[in-house]
Amino acid sequence: MARALRLATYNVEWFDKLFDADGALLADRGWSGRHDVTRADQIAALGRVFCAVDADAFVIIEAPDDSKTRSTARALEAFAQRFSLRQRAAIIGFSNHTQQEIALLYDPDVIEAAHDPGDSAAAPRFDTQIRLDLDLDDVAEEVRWSKPPLELLIRAQARALEFRLIGVHAKSKAPFGARTPEEVMRLSIANRKKQLAQCIWLRRRVSARLEAGEALIVAGDFNDGPGLDEYEKLFGRSSVEIVLGQGEEERLYDPHASQALTARFSTPTTSRFWLPHAGRYLQALLDYIMVSDAFRAMQPRWRIWHPFDDPACFTDHDLRGALLTASDHFPVSLDLVIGS
Repeated sequence: MARALRLATYNVEWFDKLFDADGALLADRGWSGRHDVTRADQIAALGRVFCAVDADAFVIIEAPDDSKTRSTARALEAFAQRFSLRQRAAIIGFSNHTQQEIALLYDPDVIEAAHDPGDSAAAPRFDTQIRLDLDLDDVAEEVRWSKPPLELLIRAQARALEFRLIGVHAKSKAPFGARTPEEVMRLSIANRKKQLAQCIWLRRRVSARLEAGEALIVAGDFNDGPGLDEYEKLFGRSSVEIVLGQGEEERLYDPHASQALTARFSTPTTSRFWLPHAGRYLQALLDYIMVSDAFRAMQPRWRIWHPFDDPACFTDHDLRGALLTASDHFPVSLDLVIGS
């Protein structure tokens, strides 16, 4: 009998600001990290969205902080309890210092998840460092992840399916501190170069997993995509294209990235940001679920839960409003059919 599995990735803007130091929800009228949105309103909206998507597992980007005084898992499990979510277990990998962790919130009756990072000379653990020469000047530069990717070994549906899952939040920082156009360009190029280096490192891990014959999913926010900005032309490719794979190597697949690369139709979007200086919203494709060939036979179906572009989300007024209130990103889900 065929069984369905749904995975999702969701960047929740400043999820951390919705919890106190003990991991309890701050469902009050104080301001959240979102502009002009209270903590109570964002929490209620997130509960509505998580219930609607109802994935067996969520890769959460910008998950609550994990440190000596805070616990990502405790906070997420408190959130799940508040809304009686079946996704009641949480796991992270290497914590970071940005108050924006990468975590998996999942249904333990369907999913088994274990942190299982890879490590090799070509692609060391993501909480360490690597040296790469991106300038072709024979000088290798030190590269680190500010948010180390989350590497998990997943067993699903009573162990009918086993695969690797890598949660990613790749971020090219804005040129903070730049005072002149020249400084903006210099810092922007340096930041983009760092992001590309991180994704070369990530692609090495992807290639190693694929060469070992493992099924693999890479999901998260890349803050980048085909044709997103002018700096892509300078380097010749986006970080998304690097991770997907090029040339003779086995490639990952995401239909939205493929659509953006071929530019046959308008590009789908997964995020919506207000631009104060322009007085309008900017929409961009930033969030992806990339799969290896092993999943192509499982009738994969991707969905962007966009409040305006997805008809079901648009006609459900409560859900549409919740999606707009909950975050500046929208969930992306993947449905798979396991068995025959």
